[in-house]
Order: sequence, then C-alpha cells, then structure tokens
Amino acid sequence: MNVDARNLKDHYSVAVIGGGQAGLSMSYHLTSKEIDHVVLERNQIGHSWRQQRWDTFCLVTPNWQCKLPGFPYAGPEPHGFMKKDDIVAYLEAFAASFNPPVFEGVAVKQLRKLSDGLFEIQCTKGTFTVNQVVVAVGGYHKPRIPRIAEKVPSHIQQIHSSEYRNPSQLPQGNILVIGSGQSGCQIAEDLHLAGRGVHLAVGSAPRVARRYRGRDVVDWLADMGHYDMPVELHPQKEAVRGKANHYVTGRDGGRDIDLRIRAKEGMQLHGRVADCVDGVMHFADDLVKNLDNADQSSENIKNMIDGFIAEKGISAPQEARYVPVWQPKGGESLIDLVAENVTGIVWSVGFESSFDWIDLPIFNGKGYPNHYRGVSREPGVYFLGLPWLHTWGSGRFSGVARDSAFLLEKIEQQLCASLEVTS
Repeated sequence: MNVDARNLKDHYSVAVIGGGQAGLSMSYHLTSKEIDHVVLERNQIGHSWRQQRWDTFCLVTPNWQCKLPGFPYAGPEPHGFMKKDDIVAYLEAFAASFNPPVFEGVAVKQLRKLSDGLFEIQCTKGTFTVNQVVVAVGGYHKPRIPRIAEKVPSHIQQIHSSEYRNPSQLPQGNILVIGSGQSGCQIAEDLHLAGRGVHLAVGSAPRVARRYRGRDVVDWLADMGHYDMPVELHPQKEAVRGKANHYVTGRDGGRDIDLRIRAKEGMQLHGRVADCVDGVMHFADDLVKNLDNADQSSENIKNMIDGFIAEKGISAPQEARYVPVWQPKGGESLIDLVAENVTGIVWSVGFESSFDWIDLPIFNGKGYPNHYRGVSREPGVYFLGLPWLHTWGSGRFSGVARDSAFLLEKIEQQLCASLEVTS
C-alpha cells in the first residue's frame, strides 16, 4: 500500500493531499480511470481515527452509512456502530482493495502556482509539479483551547479532547469537561461511567434521540432525504458548516445521551465557562436554556418524523414524547477548583482550520476555502472531506463517495481541456 517515498516523480497529473477516507476515496476514482496521481499522507492512513480518538470511541451513525466508493460496509451489524479499531480496519481494507499510490509520513510544506500554469508542491521528500490538486485534509487541524486556560492553576492537568484516551490517563480526583458537543458529552459519560466525579460545562450543542417510533432516527432521516440536502438548500445555508453536531452515542449498541439523567446520577452540570479568577471557574447563567434548547431540537426532529409518517401512511408504533427527569436550579454557578478537588480539565471546544501552507488566493476573510462542491476559484484546485462540502455526509463516510465522484468529473474535464490546449 505504502509507496517507497524515494520513488516520487518530478511530475504527476493529480496530487491528492491527505490519506484519510476523503483522500482514499479520491484515489479510488482516479485509479479506476487510470489517471496518474499520488496521495501524500502526513502521518499514516487513518491517523485521526488511530491517534485522536478515545479507547471506547465508536461511530454515532449506523454502520450501513459507511459507503466508501466500491466498498460499502459488508459486516454482520449494519445497524451497529463500529468501534475505533473496526473503523481503522475498514479503512485499511478499503485501501488494500485497490492499492492506492500512498506516500505515508510525507508532509506538504507549500502549494503554489507556477508561471507556466502548473502547481508546485514542496514536501518533506522533495519538490514536484502537478496539473491538478485535491486537498483532502478535512477541516479540523489545530485543537482549540481558549486563552482562559492560562488562568487555570498550574497543578491542574489540561488536555484537549483529541488527546483524551481513558479515565486512567487523568489524575485521581474530579474532572471538568468543557464543551457539550459529541466529543464532550461522550467523554464526560466515559469518565462518569468509570466512576469519576465529573463536572460538565454545557454549551449550545443540540441533541437527538437515538431511536424513535421503532427505528434509528438516522434511518428515518435518510428516508426523508435529509442527508441528500445540499448546503445551499439548508435553512441555515453556509452557516451550518460551523454548527455543532447533535449529540448522541453508538455506545452500548446505540442510545440517547440525556444529560439530565447523568445529573440525577451525580454529574455536575454548569453553563458555559465565563471566566477563571484566582482558581475559581465561573459559569454563565445559561444551563437551563441550553438543556431546554437541546431537548427541543430532539423534539423538533421527532415532529418531522411524525409528519413524514403521516404523509406517507407508514405503519409505525406510537411512542410517548420525552419528559425531562431533572431540572437545574438556574443562576450563575462557580467551582473553586482546588476545594472541589478538580485535578483535570478536558477542553472539548473543537478545532481550527489551518490552510496557511496553500499559497493561492482561494480563501475567504476567515481563511476558509471559497468553493462550490469542492471546486475552488483556482482552476485545477479542489477540496474534499470538509464538513458540509455539499451535504451533511461530506465530512463523513456516508457522503464522501458522491463528492469524490463529482470531483472526478471536474478533474477529467480539466485534463481534457489541457490536452486540447497542448495539441
């Protein structure tokens, strides 16, 4: 699978930067068309799944949504949820099925355009040129940790969610998890289920029920065409790209994450982090609102499903609606980190994108690529695997096959145009 990096050529028709599911999917299509190309991977195939997920991590979407091109999930549990090692094995098996020209351990240092119209790639194994480039490095590059972390007492261990592996990694004592997106809620649960004392700072992330009226909610939404909706037709338009995902889990065969239940069991819930002063962490007075909004988001999805069932005349069991089992008192809250024996903090507040190695005028004011379905403003430069590149599934296993097939068409058109010019 891994090509000897000493064999890098001076020129390729296409370079794919990134060897995750997006880059491999692009390589699959290029290989099928016998288009000369190379895939450069900074680390190892499946690196983020191997090295940036905790031990009990599993997918939150059913296995049947794993639809890499020519390699859909074919295991015994289509409605199960692959664990971390299974995800890595799936990616490795996909790559082995067509033997992509991957160079692992090769980092790209610069991408720029030359005066002759070719693109030059400088990497840790040398410099070469290409006609076209697919940037498939995703959108999560630099772990985000707010400056407020500098105010935390130095004896408290602080890590980003991408560094968390298991409860034993953190010192004995209570743990504060900051952020209630998918990672934050699942890590807080992982610590809680291991018997650790947990404080969770709850933000505005929405939640969703795992199952409703006899089926996984993902199954209903798929039938409703939710995952085929392009970003331009989404009610939030491009703003949806920056929104947190609904929290739910595939753990224990798949179930809800209900923070109110965890609070009844002893998990301490707070609002957003506001400040840290002299070892005291202050939280905003928004816990009630954040929990209510998360619940309402789940109920809104159920309303959509009810309407779909009624419209299509589907026979489905009735189900009682959600009733909150715990209510916070409201008001601002605070934790004296020392007095509460908080020995560790897990920051789960996302990542920042970084494309500073691309020396091309193709970014907006926030440094994010300007593109339509991955086609940038620079002919011959494409992006793949970004969240909501085209649909909800673009950054996941479910939609990357369609996105990469679309880019293949654009790449072929560009190659044909180049041949016409030189002939």
